[in-house]
Amino acid sequence: MEKASTDKKEPCLDCGACCASFRVSFYWAEAEISKIPDSLIETLTPVYTCMAGTNSRQPRCQALTGKVGQSVKCEIYAQRPSPCHEVQAGDEKCLQARARHGLPALLPPAIPALAET
Repeated sequence: MEKASTDKKEPCLDCGACCASFRVSFYWAEAEISKIPDSLIETLTPVYTCMAGTNSRQPRCQALTGKVGQSVKCEIYAQRPSPCHEVQAGDEKCLQARARHGLPALLPPAIPALAET
């Protein structure tokens, strides 16, 4: 079993596993408000859309460039939809995605201890 990574640098810049593991679906108007290019969205229903490439057996967002687990970039990072904001380095979804791609687990950020009064 591989050791958990404890690197201090931003692990998402080398990972991208979440972008290549889950369907990224959201309310259709969010794409319009965020100005996500039409070429990067797919219609799911009259109400929901998803990021192109994520609604398949082997999802991979078309906005993701680079090699998962080595060096990646989101081409629309500043415009990314709300589901992309929800996954955090080291959380349950992150760990699932990293395992799917054979990457070591990340330790979640330390939670400051509550001061005793």
